Amino acid sequence: MSPRQITVLGECVADAFTEPANASNELALRVLPGGGPANTAVALARLGTPARFLARLSGDVFGRLFRAHLQASGVDLSYAVAAPEPSTLAVAELDAQGQAAFSFHAQNTADWQWTAEELARADLSGTACVHTGSLALVREPGAAAVEEFLATASPQATISIDPNVRPLLVRPEVYRARLPHWCGLADVLRLSEDDLELLLPGTPPEQACDTWHAAGVRLVVITLGAGGALASLDGERLRMPAVTTRVVDTVGAGDSFTAGLLHDLGTRGLLGGRLAGLGLDDVAQACRFATRVAALTCSVAGPNPPWQNQLAQLSTAGGA
Repeated sequence: MSPRQITVLGECVADAFTEPANASNELALRVLPGGGPANTAVALARLGTPARFLARLSGDVFGRLFRAHLQASGVDLSYAVAAPEPSTLAVAELDAQGQAAFSFHAQNTADWQWTAEELARADLSGTACVHTGSLALVREPGAAAVEEFLATASPQATISIDPNVRPLLVRPEVYRARLPHWCGLADVLRLSEDDLELLLPGTPPEQACDTWHAAGVRLVVITLGAGGALASLDGERLRMPAVTTRVVDTVGAGDSFTAGLLHDLGTRGLLGGRLAGLGLDDVAQACRFATRVAALTCSVAGPNPPWQNQLAQLSTAGGA
């Protein structure tokens, strides 16, 4: 079955990675196009799902980089907004394990200025799923317009949310205050173990899943890095081991996991409503596929998800 379109809404971020410079008083930066929702849209398109990206793209040097990157991956930008504001920049430092610590330059940038009028122009008639999250849901002034857009889309499309908490930009309590409302809108909630600790500090993952189910979301998937993933469908749970790979860095791995999850569910015709036909075996298959996509993303530098024809490079055998 050919998957139906998935519409992704959110930010593009210029990920600048520090590199050794020629002189001690210089700092070299290598800039790659990133941003959680943008990474997810790119990964979906490369896997073969028709992906439309609702973004506010600046006309600056980074905005032109984003547009070229998205189009080269096959992402539909027909409803992207040409924004007068500058692009968002994140400077990343990698530790010995490839984990990134970011500093953000995001004041009054293009990504957060959504209006209801801009979002109302988007045609969702062919969309099976709307995915969003990260900063677009919490940064003002556009956050309220994004939430309203999800509410409008939910009668006809599965809603997927990735909180992707960024405490350096928005206080975690802002996410905590909005999360019950998001769970009432969403059918799928995907988050990392770092997100979990920021949203419900000290809470076991299983207990967190039950809290979010009670708030309304049917499928919760918590990615656990090298520990794989925990998935909970209406309280029925499974653990999926990670796939062993040589890690260059983990940038974009969670976004690729989300894309793999949604791509697999969409390919089997399970998106487009409230996941009524979804069983735990379906979730297991989707998570197994998603862990492979995430592992391949970890094996290369930056947020560079695999193309469909690269999936055969990685065996699913073993791995934790």
